[in-house]
Amino acid sequence: MSNRMLADKRVLVTQADVFMGPMLCEVLAAHGAHVIASVDPLLDPLAPAALVDGAGDIDVLVANLGVPAPSTLAHEVDDDEWRSVFAGMVDPLPRLCRAVLPQMIARGAGRILVMGSASALRGMKRTSTYSAARGAQLAYVQAVGVEVAPHNVQVNAIAQNFVENPTYFPPEVQADPRFQARLKREVPLGRLVGAREDAEFAAYLCSDAASCFVGQVFPVCGGWVTR
Repeated sequence: MSNRMLADKRVLVTQADVFMGPMLCEVLAAHGAHVIASVDPLLDPLAPAALVDGAGDIDVLVANLGVPAPSTLAHEVDDDEWRSVFAGMVDPLPRLCRAVLPQMIARGAGRILVMGSASALRGMKRTSTYSAARGAQLAYVQAVGVEVAPHNVQVNAIAQNFVENPTYFPPEVQADPRFQARLKREVPLGRLVGAREDAEFAAYLCSDAASCFVGQVFPVCGGWVTR
């Protein structure tokens, strides 16, 4: 891939200080993008529109939304947990798209990439709230993707798991022998996907070369979903 494939692109990355944000910003900038890195958690309903308005012209929106994953048994999940997880990962997404899509449609060009989770594609114990929120993200991407494709706006998602990142797989987790054994047992790749590997794929999906993908969800999980 060309190291200038995003030259002159203005790329807005949300929650740039968590989940895949730090590596995304580094890799996108290395590919020539002008990265607008926001660390606003976007919990205020008015925050996404204000962010987009302040950013000006946006060629690419990378919706990087993450919250710590609860591990509550399904029958013990209360309304507060459900609301807080959806408030952090689901509610900002349509607000961001409502704000940015009009300019992309008017221009006849644009990309939206959602950094999602493969937990929506394969059942996991004690993740009902988190997996449901991630599933809502992916369903939204599929619907909006086919809706705006005629305007030359591509909306897609990466559904990842077992990818190196500071929010879900920090160094102390990676160093745990029990986690290393789990990797060997559950992930065909036998290791975490590197943060840079994932971000490089994201950069490609943000580029003009990836103009044929419409509402698609790409698992990046070392084969965990398909084993």
